[in-house]
Amino acid sequence: MDGTVLVADDDRTIRTVLTQALTRAGCKVHATSSLTTLMRWVAEGRGDVVISDVVMPDGNGLEMLPKIAQDRPGLPVIVISAQNTIMTAIQAEEAEAYDYLPKPFDLPDLMKRTARALETRGRQSHSSTTSDRPEDLPLIGRTQPMQTLYRLLAKLMNTEIPVLITGESGTGKTLIARAIHDFSDRRSQPVVTVSATDLADKDGPARILARARGGTIVLDEIADFDAEAQGRVVRMMDTSGGRSSGEQPPRFIATSLGDMSERLTAGQVRSDLYYRLSGAVVDVPPLRSRVDDIPLLAAQFLKLAAQDGQPERHLSDRAIEVMRNYSWPGNVRQLENTVQRLGLMDQIEVIGRDDVAGILDQMPGAGHVAAASPGETLSESVARHLQRYFDLHGNMLPPPGLYARIIREAELPLIEIALDATGGNQAKCADLLGINRNTLRKKITELDIRVTRRRKLM
Repeated sequence: MDGTVLVADDDRTIRTVLTQALTRAGCKVHATSSLTTLMRWVAEGRGDVVISDVVMPDGNGLEMLPKIAQDRPGLPVIVISAQNTIMTAIQAEEAEAYDYLPKPFDLPDLMKRTARALETRGRQSHSSTTSDRPEDLPLIGRTQPMQTLYRLLAKLMNTEIPVLITGESGTGKTLIARAIHDFSDRRSQPVVTVSATDLADKDGPARILARARGGTIVLDEIADFDAEAQGRVVRMMDTSGGRSSGEQPPRFIATSLGDMSERLTAGQVRSDLYYRLSGAVVDVPPLRSRVDDIPLLAAQFLKLAAQDGQPERHLSDRAIEVMRNYSWPGNVRQLENTVQRLGLMDQIEVIGRDDVAGILDQMPGAGHVAAASPGETLSESVARHLQRYFDLHGNMLPPPGLYARIIREAELPLIEIALDATGGNQAKCADLLGINRNTLRKKITELDIRVTRRRKLM
């Protein structure tokens, strides 16, 4: 790479890592923890690319983008942020950022994006605003699959092209369709959800267009429409842009269970309909591919339950681990149902591992955990539980990161029981485990273990 990169981040470690990596790649780097200094460098004409955090001690990086565009038109700005929400992605897109990456970011990925920014030295601009949009969104997730989804949605919000949203049952396809409308420049117009029954007669398309009035038409599970209804959708899309009322044509968004192209190959979907709808395809990730989002989702569902009058509850760490190791064939909808059922149990503040396992074992296809046989070794017990975990995923592999998840689940009870056996004495516990005391302290922090010192009776 050849060029000068300006780095603004209040985290010294990130500044050091980026400076070293970019310097090794052949770039000159100026790094600062201050937006004021960054803006001075930009005004002085320094830098070919900017990499900036959002939340800084002296301001908001996103709010500086219009000023940067004014002072240095075409200067690419890559936004990095720990505020990993769809709103951050939307604001970065509409504030004309060159790119947006959530923290923690993948360094090789950021380097590739920086190289592309140095090659292009600019970007097409947009004009929009999020000032009148609510901050609360129906989409929750900080994992990489969700961040990729956020970035794509941010790019699609204010385009005119039709969108096809695909994914498994329970992943939230309809919520995403609604979010595209609610955070677009059509949000003041109606959104009309259409099922096959709405197109049962020839006047259906006219009624739908009259209701939409330049808003958004959501075709729910379009692949299930029969041939006649599909034909009416095609004609409705063709005529919607030629209406003489002067009204803005409606935008079309469709949802489909699974890969719609497979239905096309099987002759179940008209080709002219498929190619009209698939201007952009949004594939919603299943819950098993973003297991790190499960604690966030579960906490949100418990919060909503408390707002409806149920006592406030939270999940124990071991309960969360059980949830993370389950396959969730019904995705987010099944998780929400599970949390609701947990809320109807005894009025306990902390929901434990056995509470969650008891409900999940009743789910279709979950099976029950086989009881340990007499004389079973620890290795055999672990193998039995791991085999069940793989079996729960059927013919699919578990999500990546299995080794770290399993090691974490084994470490947690090992350290908890060892601490209990030594009365909370960390020096004795470290000696018992055969590890350094600093390592034990680090594990206690990472695993969020509560340590209670007490006298151990022998």
